[in-house]
Amino acid sequence: GIIPVVQALLAKGAALGTVLAFMMAVIALSLPEMIILRKVLSLKLIAVFVGVVGTGILAVGFLFNALFN
Repeated sequence: GIIPVVQALLAKGAALGTVLAFMMAVIALSLPEMIILRKVLSLKLIAVFVGVVGTGILAVGFLFNALFN
């Protein structure tokens, strides 16, 4: 479901790193994902997961924007 949104953003001129970061964040940091993780992790570990994954997604976005723009 995210691919058409990504294609539209790229067609409108959004930067590749920004679109890539958006695509990864929508999947990895969604509410359903957090609900599933809550069944197996404590809130503290979920917060660490969100922090690490969010930081990684931002880093990838900045890296792709620096390399391809």
